[in-house]
Amino acid sequence: MWKNPAPIVVGVDGSNAAIDAAKWAIDEAISRDIPLRLVHVTQIEEQPAAPDDAFQLDVQYAESSLRAATAAVEATGKPVKIETDILWGKPDTALINESRTASMVCVGSIGIGAIAEKLWGSTAASVAEKAYCPVAIIRSPHKAPPSGPDWIVVAVHGHADDESVIEYAMNEARLRNAPVLAVGVRDDDFHEIEYDELDRRVEQWAKRYSDVHIHPVATRGSVTRFLADHKDESVQLTVVAGDDARNVVQIIGPHSHPLVAHGDCSVLVVR
Repeated sequence: MWKNPAPIVVGVDGSNAAIDAAKWAIDEAISRDIPLRLVHVTQIEEQPAAPDDAFQLDVQYAESSLRAATAAVEATGKPVKIETDILWGKPDTALINESRTASMVCVGSIGIGAIAEKLWGSTAASVAEKAYCPVAIIRSPHKAPPSGPDWIVVAVHGHADDESVIEYAMNEARLRNAPVLAVGVRDDDFHEIEYDELDRRVEQWAKRYSDVHIHPVATRGSVTRFLADHKDESVQLTVVAGDDARNVVQIIGPHSHPLVAHGDCSVLVVR
């Protein structure tokens, strides 16, 4: 599946969340044999016009953030090529521009920049909705259960666009040695023929990916509602189509929100 030679881009801001996103992205880059591109975005939009002190401080912080992320990636011992760069402007705008020439953009779920502590995911949500490539929003730390499945959930809507989303989920499952929960979603009730259609499609994917366990389940509402109704299931990653990007905040939610289901699950928005 992986045919795009463009790098995996990770937004780095000095936070642990960004470093976790970089470490999550390592296997993505290795599996495609492409570089891991770590970028720091400074809020100064016009660097020549910025005061010298502010400019130097921003450059120093950017370099420090990139060194820390690079060291964390290298400490894993995995054979990945690393590129680094400092970008200028608004974090979400810069990362969306990066997405034009990226295989995937990865960000930490608490956002990028100082605003992250006050307003969850302003950057992450914007990039998820507007990027030109798949976007992974990594919520960490995720603790896999000592026993039982640690699912990758994929939303299946029953139209042609599902195929690329399901394929992404299956490849992620293979990459991360995880089972897939194919959730057939629709706003109204499922009828028997729709259950049969979901089973038929899952059977086809199971044959194509014989090394991946995939299990079908249908729900009346959205994948967000399904996750909320199945809090006891361990979910490491939810894979959705670009049209569902607006639901990213509902799926991940603020770290401090006590009512969000699966608050430690990451989200991959496929385009």
